Amino acid sequence: MLMRAASQTLTEQLYTRFAERIRTRLLAPGARLPSVRQCAQQQGVSPSTVVAAYDQLLAHGLVEARKNRGFYVREMALALVKPTHQAINSIAQEPAHAGFGAQHVPINATALIRGMFHRVSDLPQPGLGVFPPDWLETSFMAAAVRKVTNSWALQSLSLQYGDPAGDASLRQALSHKLAAYNVHATPAQIVTTVGATHALDIVSRTLLRAGDYVMVEEPGWAIEFARLTALGMRILPVPRRADGPDLDVMARYCGLHAPKLFVSVSVFHNPTGYCLSPGSAHRVLQLANAHNFHIVEDDTYSHIAPDHATRLCALDGLQRTIYVGGFSKILAPGWRVGFLAAPPALVEAFIDTKLLATLTTPALLEKALAGCIEQGQLRRHAERIRTRLDQARGRCVQLALAHGCSFATPPAGLFGWVETGVDTDALAQRMLDVGYLLAPGALFHAERQPSTLMRINFATTQDAKFWETFERIRAERCPQFCVNGEVGFSPSGIGP
Repeated sequence: MLMRAASQTLTEQLYTRFAERIRTRLLAPGARLPSVRQCAQQQGVSPSTVVAAYDQLLAHGLVEARKNRGFYVREMALALVKPTHQAINSIAQEPAHAGFGAQHVPINATALIRGMFHRVSDLPQPGLGVFPPDWLETSFMAAAVRKVTNSWALQSLSLQYGDPAGDASLRQALSHKLAAYNVHATPAQIVTTVGATHALDIVSRTLLRAGDYVMVEEPGWAIEFARLTALGMRILPVPRRADGPDLDVMARYCGLHAPKLFVSVSVFHNPTGYCLSPGSAHRVLQLANAHNFHIVEDDTYSHIAPDHATRLCALDGLQRTIYVGGFSKILAPGWRVGFLAAPPALVEAFIDTKLLATLTTPALLEKALAGCIEQGQLRRHAERIRTRLDQARGRCVQLALAHGCSFATPPAGLFGWVETGVDTDALAQRMLDVGYLLAPGALFHAERQPSTLMRINFATTQDAKFWETFERIRAERCPQFCVNGEVGFSPSGIGP
């Protein structure tokens, strides 16, 4: 909140807040700022203070003023144009529309990623998709690195490029690990990558060309929609149900568009937490065989899921399926170690694509990770995380229900898909003002549309202070939501 007794003036504080969000892209180019009147009401300051802050943003080339339309974030490369105070004041007269969702500035996928690297505050962040750092602290990782950096190994692994497919010991360890999921892949079928996102990118760049149709589950991972769009692909959103993708929609897409790829999260789907049923899995594979498309199965959450969960790659035997996994979520985000397991006929093409992007991957860290897997340290660490997450999920669910929310899907895995009853794009901006980064529901759709849902991270949303702040800010603009968890309406029809 803005502080009247702070060393900076209110104008300087407001300017600094917006400037930081623009520079870190928490406010994306083209996003519209609140009107002068609305911003003044939200921040508890005078319109003249907002005008002065916006004037500074204009002077520094961070926003542009569009007459009778408002203020918009500029591309950083645009030339600096400083408008007159008369122009600013004419825009300041723009009427402020009533209602919680008026003139909101949406948080996009890249803003959510940037929030991982540029923390908006020291508070737990409910919108992020990672475990808190203290959950990931271990002693065995440092020991594994020391072991592979003795004088002989350090020279051997550092003074020459590694195997283009990845460290042989890690690929062997991954082959054994996948067998526990009934995914049978030889080391020769495995290619290491710079994280799971890099694996997905290798698959896309190898199998697709700009203009190709790709089926992606919706709601789905916001970053995947953004990544495929940036590559020029045509996204076909497939509604995700409790047992799997909507097979009727997939069949229609296959008949109309001949898609080349289907991207799926079978286990602990993001954001719903759903897991694929065996029956749906069989029908998806039948469609893939009949219509000649590949399936990428992103198993990012395998470490917190049951080994016996249904996986397409296990049923298909890596014929039309490609398995993608990584260790950033559960062990070492900074190591950036991921991998893919593929049909033998595709492996060399995937290695070629990897070579063009990164040449090889860090052999030192890959060998250290191999030791963690082989000695069972990773497995025991994941078990501890699962236990802690189960406890956190229970606390978070109780808090969410007590503060007037409900769950659109049964709580499971790392994420909760929460019904708030208000426009979460607007809610996200108000929560950002007090130091909380949310993941609004609109982010998880191929075509952004207003949503009353939000995705929360169970590991970072068990703080009562967050829920109290959430309830207060929601009630400020929506009087039908009463304090103490009494809900006036629920647009989805799902009550707590």
